[in-house]
Amino acid sequence: QVQLVQSGGGLVQAGGSLRLSCAASGRTFARYAMGWFRQAPGKEREFVAANTWSGEDTYYADSVKGRFTISRDNTKNTVYLQMNSLKPEDTAVYYCAVPGFRTYYSGRYYPVSSANEYEYWGQGTQVTVSS
Repeated sequence: QVQLVQSGGGLVQAGGSLRLSCAASGRTFARYAMGWFRQAPGKEREFVAANTWSGEDTYYADSVKGRFTISRDNTKNTVYLQMNSLKPEDTAVYYCAVPGFRTYYSGRYYPVSSANEYEYWGQGTQVTVSS
């Protein structure tokens, strides 16, 4: 089992910044890629960003590239999502997630962009960007 507890989020004006945190417990965090997703009202959950177990490799949705940064601190079992230059269309509930067994290979869990491949999810945190 993996438990993910999110913090951060809130209300910000367009152009502002927020940082989300996601603390993991229950398994060896450093073996896992981590992902961030978001879901706006009436829309499907969409991929935002992911990184590998070391944090060296990162992946972003085109809509957030250059504005959002995913990072992690394996000593704290925590992954972060720094969100800059926020836009009203970034308004959504944001989730961190851990990929499941289908992404496993040779001792590591790899990052993917499909929400269906993620097994454990944080509780979600609301991000609202006003215009």
